[in-house]
Amino acid sequence: MSKFALFFLLLYGGGLIAVLAYNGAAAFFLYQIVYMFNPENRWWSADIPSMRYSFITALMMLLALAYKYKELSQISPWTRQPVFGWMLAFLLLHFIAFFYALDPDAHSRFTDYFWRLVVVMLVAYKLLNTEKLLNIAIWVYLLGAAYVGYYGHSMGRDNRGRLSGIGMIDTSTDSNLAAAALVPAVVLLLYYAWQGNWKTRAVVFVCSAFVVNVLVLLNSRGAFVGVLAGCSLFVFFMLFSRIQKARQRMAAVGIVIAGLSGALYLTDESFWNRMQTLQADEQGQRGADGRGRMHFWFGTFDMIKDYPLGMGVGGYSTVSAIYLDPTQTNYTIERRVPHSTWFQVLGDFGWLGLFVFVGMLLSVFRISHKTKKYMIKQGRPEIYHKILALECGLIGFLAAATFIDRARAEILFWMILFLASSSNVYYLQHKAKTAAAAAANALGRREQPEENEPPGLAEEPLGRRTQKGPVTKASLRKQLQSQQQLANPGRRE
Repeated sequence: MSKFALFFLLLYGGGLIAVLAYNGAAAFFLYQIVYMFNPENRWWSADIPSMRYSFITALMMLLALAYKYKELSQISPWTRQPVFGWMLAFLLLHFIAFFYALDPDAHSRFTDYFWRLVVVMLVAYKLLNTEKLLNIAIWVYLLGAAYVGYYGHSMGRDNRGRLSGIGMIDTSTDSNLAAAALVPAVVLLLYYAWQGNWKTRAVVFVCSAFVVNVLVLLNSRGAFVGVLAGCSLFVFFMLFSRIQKARQRMAAVGIVIAGLSGALYLTDESFWNRMQTLQADEQGQRGADGRGRMHFWFGTFDMIKDYPLGMGVGGYSTVSAIYLDPTQTNYTIERRVPHSTWFQVLGDFGWLGLFVFVGMLLSVFRISHKTKKYMIKQGRPEIYHKILALECGLIGFLAAATFIDRARAEILFWMILFLASSSNVYYLQHKAKTAAAAAANALGRREQPEENEPPGLAEEPLGRRTQKGPVTKASLRKQLQSQQQLANPGRRE
């Protein structure tokens, strides 16, 4: 048995034990490990049992949620997060599109995958309900990315000058998809290199070396744009944000210099030659390969004129030969894809689908913005920048996804989950506790007697203060005499 196979089996077995003995959130950590390792498609897959590893971990997550559903629902209710409403609306569009999808088989296959992903994200949100569990989930992703980098380091580039065949579960062998999944990791490693202690920085140094190296080997232009966008935005806020720590700008400059030095050391001529093809000519062609990607994008507008509700998943490929111009690309126009997440959503579900997809993203950015404002009031700049790093990681992924089809990507929804869980842990839970304490104080004040109320009357049992039975002249006379006796206790009748 190979060392990789043994290591994976130990991790998987230990994770199952942790679910039962430690915390149900360990099931999601195990889900992340299976995704990043992709055990069924590695060279060492023959050394492990043939099992549905992802399904088992998802089932363990559901059991963990069912066991403590009432408790977890009080801590992490879905209704406080608008992003889940948008996410479910996006899923609903997939089911509606069954009635008009041009490629029913492809639409059914991707919808079946997507509804499972949405369920996993909903369950994971309830399980990641503390700062410690959220940090573990982020680090499992980062260590998984480092593993992908280590695995890719042992393989060479193909005849196209690119590394392939190291993807995660939902990226297959596509280099661009695998590279995009690693983009947020670079931004998060940048944050931990800045905020961590010396032990954390040592781990970050090793992880960064593997992640950046595999990105260079993958040679993805979209991932390069994503890393550039995410890291540049985060460094900009480090330098110019009004939320500053001691020597923050000096640390930012040092990290930038170290990062650029490491990147220049790891990159080679093949990498820079490919990055130079990012510049498009007047026809929208990309370098010598003449992909005409912008022609694929704009062709979507012609398609949705005839299919205003979209064409369902795979519909673009079905009609691409009818709407695309073969003179605008060196590739065949049959069974093409839009090569952009935004145009992918537009082609699948029309303008309504694009509206829902953008609404989902804006809703998570909105709640994270509120969380950052709350962290400023609480005097926690390190958490402010942590949430900022998650935002920049998501923006970096979206920048990379502008050039590939990733509307249902695992990492996209992981980043949304991390931001939603952060807002729950650092903002919504504290807000709920504050509201509960205020309500308890208000209730306590109402139960106290009024200042001007006679002590005897305040302490008098309710039964004596309330007249029971029918009201008669005799009862009224007796009540009046009782009140006079209370007012003049020394007077005899």
